Amino acid sequence: MGTRRQRFRYGRALSGTAALALLCGLGACLGTAGRGHDHGPFQHTLDRQAAALRGGDEPGYLTAVDPGHRGEQRRAFHNLRRLPLAEWSYDVRKVTKAHDIATVEATLRYRLAGYDRVASTATERLRFVRRDGAWRIAAEASGSDAQLWEQGTMTVVRGSHSLVLGVGRKRSELRALADAADRAVPAVTATWPDGWSRRPVLEAPASTRQMARLLGSPAANSRTYAGIAAVTTGEVTGAARSDADRIVVNPRAYGLLSEEGRQVVLTHETTHVATRRQTTPATPLWLSEGIADWSGYRRSQLTPKEAAPELARAPDEAHTLPSDGDFHFGNDPAALARAYEGSWLACRMIAEQWGTGKLLALYEQAGRENDGKRPDANAALRSVLGISEKEFTDRWRTYVLQQLRH
Repeated sequence: MGTRRQRFRYGRALSGTAALALLCGLGACLGTAGRGHDHGPFQHTLDRQAAALRGGDEPGYLTAVDPGHRGEQRRAFHNLRRLPLAEWSYDVRKVTKAHDIATVEATLRYRLAGYDRVASTATERLRFVRRDGAWRIAAEASGSDAQLWEQGTMTVVRGSHSLVLGVGRKRSELRALADAADRAVPAVTATWPDGWSRRPVLEAPASTRQMARLLGSPAANSRTYAGIAAVTTGEVTGAARSDADRIVVNPRAYGLLSEEGRQVVLTHETTHVATRRQTTPATPLWLSEGIADWSGYRRSQLTPKEAAPELARAPDEAHTLPSDGDFHFGNDPAALARAYEGSWLACRMIAEQWGTGKLLALYEQAGRENDGKRPDANAALRSVLGISEKEFTDRWRTYVLQQLRH
């Protein structure tokens, strides 16, 4: 799970910068004013390549690439042309030269028309070589953010509300993902009607290892995500226009779920997308994950024992509300599941005993505590529910026992 200051990664266990004010859109976005003296040739090359991509000019796109390294770039071009790109630009930040070789670090900004309200940003580190007096891209250097369109031939499926991008997946699988996401959107909108695009973007990599790469983890750490069906990445800023989230689906873990389980997972993740404006570093994870599960299970016929099997095995162990640390990916799977289950029951209890309006008000208030910088559940609970965190925890503990003992 990413740092709580800026990026977040919310996932669902089984048992993701404010955008630059871009003026270029799909038009030209050229120029090197204000950049370092050595940045000009590289910025110019990347600007020309970006313009070629936006214009669908494959030869122009490949002109920026060293002739011996055009295979992967050609595939990336075709993958990217399948996307509804509204913006695509680079901003060179750092150049390190050694004779006829240079490493260029740039910020990539892109936005998907109809889906993203703001541009997504990523770090690109590119190796350039100089041939015949011109600098051309040779390869990607280590330290770049991984992207799905770099992992193989990409298939794009559009749903009525969603966009699904997949590599190494059957079109039928991607269509099923789009259908489930399309069902999740109105279910979430019934609770969170405003402040989000209602157009989620899903990424479906070929393996858990590729999922780990997309999430910034070495492939060797893929076991960290083995029991995570999906992860939502984006920004935790509380800004009104901060949604450029991606739901990354783990093909193995998601594939093991029942149809109902898959729907719960995608509704859970879509809730994270919908609540981005209200979510800040002050929002406790038990509330973030609990309200997402509450949303996911609202239309489910599962009993509490069926929906919370790990906690049902030892309900007497529910002493305190889950801490942020309890949600770390890589924790003991049973303990991680208990953290989700206990959080779900906490939000379910609030909705039952205080009403849905109070649950949503608590979520918004929690995100505003301490100017959105650090959690204070006690203050939020007192403000909205009129009880202290200790009183709430005692009430939750009793509720857990009542729900899971019978």
